[in-house]
Amino acid sequence: MATKTYNKLVRDLIPDIIEKEGNECRTRILSDEEYLRMLDAKLDEELAEYHKDQNIEELADLLELIRAATIARGYTLEELEAVRAEKAQNRGGFEKKIFLIDVNEKIN
Repeated sequence: MATKTYNKLVRDLIPDIIEKEGNECRTRILSDEEYLRMLDAKLDEELAEYHKDQNIEELADLLELIRAATIARGYTLEELEAVRAEKAQNRGGFEKKIFLIDVNEKIN
């Protein structure tokens, strides 16, 4: 039996799936500090996968990680949505596809 090393955060049911396929795996539970670091690393990993594949599955993975990071950092999903909605109201969303080229700033 060959061993493949991953050393990364995985979804909760992955160990069960691995074992149902007749394989064995070793896992451990992360500390809160490690979990936050691994969530950030997993966000980077999934964002890179989205950039490569640009499919809805990668977007769903990013959304799941954003939800997990929100809760792990002590916020609620309601707080996240409230902040998102407030920013959208005050600064707009991204629907208009506006690309800012430059700004001529006033000199004081």
